[in-house]
Amino acid sequence: MSYTPRALDARQRAFADAILDPGRPVPSGLIGPDGATSERRFAVYRNNVVAGLCDALAAAYPVTRRIVGETFFAGMARIYASRTLPRTPVMLDYGADFADFAGTFEPAMSLPYLRDVARLERAWVEAYHAPDATPLESDAFRSIDAAQLPSIRLALHPSVRVVRSPFPLVAIWQMNVDENAPGFIDIHARSEDALIARPHAHVDVRVLPVGAATFVEALAAGIAVAEAFESALSADARFDLSPALAMLVHGGAIAGWTV
Repeated sequence: MSYTPRALDARQRAFADAILDPGRPVPSGLIGPDGATSERRFAVYRNNVVAGLCDALAAAYPVTRRIVGETFFAGMARIYASRTLPRTPVMLDYGADFADFAGTFEPAMSLPYLRDVARLERAWVEAYHAPDATPLESDAFRSIDAAQLPSIRLALHPSVRVVRSPFPLVAIWQMNVDENAPGFIDIHARSEDALIARPHAHVDVRVLPVGAATFVEALAAGIAVAEAFESALSADARFDLSPALAMLVHGGAIAGWTV
């Protein structure tokens, strides 16, 4: 049986809607090997699809899952999956906006930092799969004329990500990674902006110095060091250039520079 492009599109949309909505009937024309429509067969297929999406979310957000618990996360993931189909065939991309969903998920409102934790985890995944590049060693900067420093542009490693948070984000994340024992953290005690990078085989997560998030974001936009410094200083008068540069160099976050 052949379909016009419009009819085929409508048929595919009806199939996708039925996959995500258990209240919908089996799509018209969908039959089993016996030539009959089977609610049971389609229900199994529907469940496998949603379960696969939930498994992808669980693999991408292990810290978020640990914080809220397996049962809570399973329910939250299932609701997200029922509303959100993959946009590409690459499951690595699935759940890119899960952090925003978690931040508006009513049952999780008692955990105001959950969205930022999920954002950090997403940045971790992106950093892990980012292209490789050789980070500059600290010795490479000794060849830079001090007079040229304000006008150079630093090329960040492709894996570099920045996640800002009004909460002690890195501390919360570190406490819930792997089998670390959970403890008390005053979520209102301080804010932490995270630098995520994978200069070598492992992804590193570090707390950025005060004001450094603005500086790194400016460098990522191709702004010269002097202008990036001014931008960071305007955002926070406590910004200190030396420790910020030192962290980027020692953390392997810089892959090159140009004048």
